[in-house]
Amino acid sequence: MSEPVFPAGLPVRIEGASAWYGPAMAAREDWIETLSPGELDELAHACTPWLSEHADWSELSRERFVLPTLAPRLARLQRELLEGRGFVLVRSLPLAAWGRRCSALAFYGLGTHLGRPLSQNAQGHLLGHVRDQGLSSADPNVRIYQTRERQTFHTDSADVVGLLCLQPARRGGASALVSSITLYNELRARRPELAACLFEPLATDRRGEVPPGARPFFEIPVFNWFAGRLSTIYQRQYIKSAQRFPDAPRLSARQVEALDLLDALTDDPALHFTMQFESGDMQFVHNHTLLHDRTAYEDWPEPARKRHLLRLWLAPATARPLPPVFAQRYGNVVPGYRGGVPSADGRLVAGLDLDESLAVADYSTSVASLRTPVRISASDSDA
Repeated sequence: MSEPVFPAGLPVRIEGASAWYGPAMAAREDWIETLSPGELDELAHACTPWLSEHADWSELSRERFVLPTLAPRLARLQRELLEGRGFVLVRSLPLAAWGRRCSALAFYGLGTHLGRPLSQNAQGHLLGHVRDQGLSSADPNVRIYQTRERQTFHTDSADVVGLLCLQPARRGGASALVSSITLYNELRARRPELAACLFEPLATDRRGEVPPGARPFFEIPVFNWFAGRLSTIYQRQYIKSAQRFPDAPRLSARQVEALDLLDALTDDPALHFTMQFESGDMQFVHNHTLLHDRTAYEDWPEPARKRHLLRLWLAPATARPLPPVFAQRYGNVVPGYRGGVPSADGRLVAGLDLDESLAVADYSTSVASLRTPVRISASDSDA
C-alpha cells in the first residue's frame, strides 16, 4: 500500500491529553469528581442569599457566589476542561433533599466559576431545559435537544456546555463523548485529502434563530487551525438542512464523502464512549476539543418522571483564541464574551419559568436542611 500524500498546510498529528480514545477513557475514573459533604454544605450556604423567589439569577456571578473551599477545585477542573481531556462529570447534588429549584441554583452558581453564562435562545434564557417537547427534527426550526431523538455527535455554540440531570429517562438517553482531536488524527492517517476538505467553510443552518442582519446559516469549517490549536465546530444535520437555502454554498461530492467518514469515525466504539447520568449529576464539556451526543430514549409515562436536564452555556475568560470566522456564530471571538444565541430584546433571564417542576413552591426546602445535605447514592458511570 502506498504512503498517503498529505496536502500542503495540513496540521501534523496532534498529541496531548485531549487526544484520547473512548475505551481507554472509560476504564479510568479520574474524570469523575464527587463532591464531599463539606463542599455540598459550602455550596448550599452560597445559595442562601439567592433563595428568594424575587432573586434575579441573571445578576449572579462568580464574585457573588462565594465558594472559599470549592473554588480552587473548580479552577483546577476548568483547566482540565480547557487544556486537558476536555470534560468532567461532577456527582452528585442531593436532589431529593434540596429540591429541583435549589439544585438548579447550585448548578448555576457552580457554573459561574467555570465561565460566564450565555443566552441559549432568542428569549435570553440563561438556563436551558433539555427535554422532549413532542417535536421532530424534521421541522427545520426545531433544535434536536427539544426531541427524544438521537442527537448525533455535535458541538454547542459556546466554549463550555454544562448539564445537570434532574431526571433520567426510563430507557436510553446516554451521553456519548468523542475527542475531535482524535477524530482529526484518524482522518489524517486514513484519508488526509478528506481531512483537508473539512478545513473548508461549510454552510450550517441556524435553525430559525437568526441574529439581526445575519444570514440564516453561517459558514465555518469543521476543523479550524488557529494559534497552534485545532478547534472544531460541527452538527451534521444542520449542515444538511442548510442546503435548503438557495444562497448557501452547495456541498461537493468530496465534502460529503469527508463528512460521511467523519460520522463513521464518531460512531466507532473504538473512539467514543458513553456514560449514563443519574439524578444530581453535572457534566461539563469543552466544545472545541470534543463532540457530544445523546442516544435516543424512551420516557416514563408519568409527567413528573420524564427525562429532564438543565443546560448552561459558559464563556470562560481564560478560553483559547478562536479564528475570526467563529464570530459568525459566536458574535465575537473575545474570551468570556463570545458564544450563545443573542436575545431578541437584549434581556437575559434565568429561564426557570419554562417548567412548572421548578416552581416557587420548591423553595419550601429550608435553609437549615440545605446546610446538612443528604447524599444520594451514586454508582460509577456506565461505560
